[in-house]
Amino acid sequence: MKKYFALIFLLATLVFTSCEPQFDNPVDPDNPEVTSGSADFSRYVAVGNSLTAGYSNGTLYKSGQENSFPKLLADRMAEAGGGNFTVPYLESDPDNIGGMKAAGQVILQPRLVIDAGEGKVERINRTPTQELVPNPGPYGNMGIPGAKIFHYVAPGYGDPANLLQGRANPYYVRIASSANASVFQDVLSQQPTFFTLWLGNNDVLSYATSGGAGTDQTGNPDPATYGPNDITDPNVFAYIYNQMLQALTSNGAKGVLMTIPDVSSIPFFTTIPYNPVPLDDATAQALNQAYAQYNGGLQLAYANGLITQEEMQKRTVQFQEGQNPVVIIDEYLTDLSGLGLPSIRQTSMNDLIVLPAASVIGRPDSNNPGMIMGVTSPLSDEWILSENEIAEVRTATAQYNAAIQAMAQNYDLAVADMAARMEDLIAGLRLDDNSIYTADYFSGITTLPNLFFSLDGVHPNRKGYVILANEIIDAINEKYGASLRKYDPGYFDADILILPSN
Repeated sequence: MKKYFALIFLLATLVFTSCEPQFDNPVDPDNPEVTSGSADFSRYVAVGNSLTAGYSNGTLYKSGQENSFPKLLADRMAEAGGGNFTVPYLESDPDNIGGMKAAGQVILQPRLVIDAGEGKVERINRTPTQELVPNPGPYGNMGIPGAKIFHYVAPGYGDPANLLQGRANPYYVRIASSANASVFQDVLSQQPTFFTLWLGNNDVLSYATSGGAGTDQTGNPDPATYGPNDITDPNVFAYIYNQMLQALTSNGAKGVLMTIPDVSSIPFFTTIPYNPVPLDDATAQALNQAYAQYNGGLQLAYANGLITQEEMQKRTVQFQEGQNPVVIIDEYLTDLSGLGLPSIRQTSMNDLIVLPAASVIGRPDSNNPGMIMGVTSPLSDEWILSENEIAEVRTATAQYNAAIQAMAQNYDLAVADMAARMEDLIAGLRLDDNSIYTADYFSGITTLPNLFFSLDGVHPNRKGYVILANEIIDAINEKYGASLRKYDPGYFDADILILPSN
């Protein structure tokens, strides 16, 4: 079978790496006054996860932290009387490789880069230099990559003794005030006068990026029983979120809440089409012959009332000349194992194939080299977010966002609607200067100026974080009557590292 799918291409003459951040846009001489309005920026604290920390290109590194949206906001707030804003920089990573070591062993991987010679995205072949050494705060940027909302309030989430059991987070271990502290306790100890709150992404995202390998815990109020890739019960989310806002606003602090984007708005789920397998007519007919017995078994199951006609048609595997869907395992199908029939079908336009599946589709099955992944060897759950799983994610996300919007109104806080903004990216987000940014994945050097996302397909690149900062600045200015200055994304590069061919 010919090679079926090319994810990215590069010009053979690429020989440069990445650019350093460009200078900031200057103060407008015609409008020099910057005010805080009714907000008090003297102690700004950012509550969140990887998107708050400045995570990009599959890891955390210093230049990403320097261009996180909280740091960008804090710099603008400083012009309006804001105080010092501290960041837990990875100072032992001067080359911005990213990742982390503990006792000499790599525990967090380095950044993704473009290999110009191979024409693909890969982890840079460097060992992280940052050791996991406690460096307690307090820090203004309290973004903890990987944290779900219930992690944020869990004592011991920064205890090194809990790392091996998966009950602690290395990013928080690094900055926790004590082994028994919670992230939120360390936030409140700073007595913030202003805050941003963006939690809830990981409460659905880990389920989605695992291909729905976890469990939808809707209806289960006990996070202690959740697995790492489960969907957090919306009632649990809303309860903890409300408790956080009660504590944050108890002394009159103001802030901005951010909504949760739909998973279908990020390139991790939209880059690979549902039908990525090209076949010639002879190969398609040979495959149809190979699946003839399976398809016949489905007709027998339908004739005996075991499945509906609709399910029979959904499960029937049929190839043709041209682009074809992949064959997948679908646990939501009726169990026909008693007839010797597996729960498989081909993908439809309603399914999402995760970005890492590009490395396996159309290649020999490592467990059975005579079989081809996604063609004669069905893809397992980890590679596909099926339409049923998408529905679970979207239902939970909608409930999270409804709670966020309601609480913003109840507590009289600003909202930056990131869910709406991500939807805008799909069609092309036009900024004030008429530049257009998209939610596409990297497909060549000429696309770089227009990309919002980094190489991991989930987190923004440097330009993307600038756009997020501007969205929050708009929300602050509108709600609190401030006049914070926005940034020009054109002054920043994408911070995507391209390694020259050898």
